[in-house]
Amino acid sequence: MHVRVIFALLGLLAYSNHALAQVPVEAKNATNNDCYIDGISERIRCGNIQVPENYEQPNGRQISIHYAVLPAVQEGSREDPLLILAGGPGQAATELAPMMNRMFTQVRQQRDILLIDQRGTGQSNPLSCDIERADELVRADNEQALDEMAAECLAQYPDSDLTQYHTVNAVRDFETVRQQLGYPSVNLYGGSYGTRAGLVYLREAPDAVRSAVLDAVAPTQVVIGPFGLHGAQSFAQLLEHCEQDTSCRQEFPNLDESYRNLMQKLDSDPAALVVNDPLTNEPLDLLVTSGRLSSVLRVALYHPSTRRLVPYTIRETAAQNYEPLVGLMGTMMSQSPLYLGLTLSVLCSEDLPRATPALLADDANNTFIGGRTAEAFIDMCKPWPSFTPDPSWSEPVQSDKPVLLLSGQLDPVTPVAWGELAASTLTNSRHLVAPFGAHTIASHTCANRLIANFIESLDAEQLDASCLQQQQRATPFVRSSNGAGM
Repeated sequence: MHVRVIFALLGLLAYSNHALAQVPVEAKNATNNDCYIDGISERIRCGNIQVPENYEQPNGRQISIHYAVLPAVQEGSREDPLLILAGGPGQAATELAPMMNRMFTQVRQQRDILLIDQRGTGQSNPLSCDIERADELVRADNEQALDEMAAECLAQYPDSDLTQYHTVNAVRDFETVRQQLGYPSVNLYGGSYGTRAGLVYLREAPDAVRSAVLDAVAPTQVVIGPFGLHGAQSFAQLLEHCEQDTSCRQEFPNLDESYRNLMQKLDSDPAALVVNDPLTNEPLDLLVTSGRLSSVLRVALYHPSTRRLVPYTIRETAAQNYEPLVGLMGTMMSQSPLYLGLTLSVLCSEDLPRATPALLADDANNTFIGGRTAEAFIDMCKPWPSFTPDPSWSEPVQSDKPVLLLSGQLDPVTPVAWGELAASTLTNSRHLVAPFGAHTIASHTCANRLIANFIESLDAEQLDASCLQQQQRATPFVRSSNGAGM
């Protein structure tokens, strides 16, 4: 089984702190051509720009940074594009082009949408991991070999300095592309880890930023990777919503107890299955363990469309009907892939070293998933090259630029409190919360329209955000195989 199957269940974040303007870089071997991209029917612009892998060694090894431009629709367009900062860490921005084109149709009427693959992703010297682990999905939870998987991935990049694949260098790359394309400034949209990149952009190149939208906020001072506590909080909200919904309560009584009993059963007696691979339909050996179940359910909480399936999946798994669980796994595996090498290069240096024993203990103190996400990343970081960032990298970012922060009350990974924390040092910001939004609310609420209005006006206070409150209840839960409840 390819490494992305395993990694889908985790889904998800001494150097000087000089401003980017003090690190001039000459773009080399730049290309700019018309092209097509999957999911976009029209011809757009794509290109590649060479940058140093190590900015302290400008004449050393060069890597290619890939970008795509969805041009503004109307004539007389604005000169400042919307720059998409992908999440993960490890998503490729250009692979999100169809989604961004749909989400920001209004923005694109007057502005280009600029997508730049972060170094280590997409077509920017990708750090993917071509690893086949045929036995990984039949191993018990305590027999996982994630450190071996990471070591195999690392061995595929003997010529790369993986300590150079961090957020600050990513912003340097973005700035090189912006300058090469002649944009005087950019409007930022970052989702999830992209909000971390957006905050670093505000710190490192403030003069290049006209405005910023940070959706599902991960401030620089928090640690990305330990997500057990936040997942448990989101699951507790699901239990509460099910109890408040008459149909859900009757169909799935005592859901919390049912889940805990199922986890205990899988701990002592995992279910060995042969199922059809959700992507290839080929036979697939799968051991359903408590760890795999909780990981699938945690990721399902990211979006209302999969969240609504969680109670039904719990009941059917307890009844030994594993089709809903396998279906959820397939949904996750079909998402745009994360480039594992970039994910680890960021998290193993910028975040996990700051995870104190107290933080990890607090994160693991729950009955939903425990500390599995942090433990998985810690295992994978063991063989991975890392460095010690300047302490200022994890200090709060201060800025007076116009910033719109967005959070979903049901988010299982970047809680509302993180948005409030970031807003406390952004003096020209407004933080909006969608009561029934989950992760990156621009994808499933009216927030995309609010973003378009904000970018045009630069006045977050005048936004009429009542549409976020008009969704009076959570998305109805699915109650049966024929879609009752939808």
